[in-house]
Amino acid sequence: MSFLPIVSPWFFWPVAALLLAATGWTLLKNRGTAGWHAGSQNTRAARWRLAALVVLVVLAAARPGLAGASAPVASSDLNVFFVVDVSPSSAAEDYDGASPRLAGMQADINALAAELPGARFSLISFDSTAKVLLPLTTDATALRTLTQVLAPGTAYTSKGSSITAAGPVLGERLAAAQQSHPDRPRLVFYLGDGEQTAAAAPEPFAEGTELIDGGAVLGYGTAAGGHMRDHSFSAEHPGPYILDKTANYAPATSRIDEKALGSVAGQLEVPYVHRGSPADISAALAASAPKGSAAPGNNEQQGAGRWELYWLFALAGFGVAAWEVVRLGIALRRLPGDKPSGGRLPGARRPSGRKDAP
Repeated sequence: MSFLPIVSPWFFWPVAALLLAATGWTLLKNRGTAGWHAGSQNTRAARWRLAALVVLVVLAAARPGLAGASAPVASSDLNVFFVVDVSPSSAAEDYDGASPRLAGMQADINALAAELPGARFSLISFDSTAKVLLPLTTDATALRTLTQVLAPGTAYTSKGSSITAAGPVLGERLAAAQQSHPDRPRLVFYLGDGEQTAAAAPEPFAEGTELIDGGAVLGYGTAAGGHMRDHSFSAEHPGPYILDKTANYAPATSRIDEKALGSVAGQLEVPYVHRGSPADISAALAASAPKGSAAPGNNEQQGAGRWELYWLFALAGFGVAAWEVVRLGIALRRLPGDKPSGGRLPGARRPSGRKDAP
């Protein structure tokens, strides 16, 4: 159970302690007096009800709650991590016809950022290794700039790419974000084609996955595949197609591996969404919400919340106060009426030998 007082904790808790101490002291003081023992049972009960009312009001004002509920979270409270595959296969020309896959990744990153205004963004790229290109920041311009200059790696110096190469770096960034701002949900968008070219099997995502509150794995490419141009010398003006030595030096073909991407989505515990064209990103954004769908144009996600319990104590306190009001009304109605004029009670005789003045 946690408490979120209605005012600053440094002010609330001392005042609450003083109120509770004063209530307890009053009860103990009255208990030691003769009036306490000689007083009526109703008086003693009223004192206990007053003490209960004070305790209930203090508890309600402390706002007790239990973790586990879902609650809407503004996009400005989100930490969003983009994990982008920039291996040579990201240059395969089978996105939205004959465009490079990386062009689709860049467009989707910008579209997602536009749908989450005010969020904090981080950009992580990977091929055989991973690196943080942009730490968490609210600078959307910096995100757009770095996204725009992303370029596929060169195949001739590549040591083979791993689809989970970003695992350790992502885990570190998630842990750092959780430590600095534990109340902000963390979304992870993994963008890639699932093609594993490293000799070793991919290590599963393990570090920090329990800190992921939502996101999605976005897949790019087709089963038929596409050819890749060499980006060794220029990202803006790529060279000829990369050749496959095992196929008589014909242009190499890269194909999407949706089974591998589904496995990554399972490890991150987020949904998988295939992206074959620059269609409306709202479907991917809706899938990214862990505990409810975000409607297009809605800047809220569902994040971790709490079950509020203050209303239970407030309701009980209202019941005690209402009972006291009822009792007070009954007591007022039972008070004796005013005395008749002349100061005589009804039915009293005049003193003998005395006449009233005319």
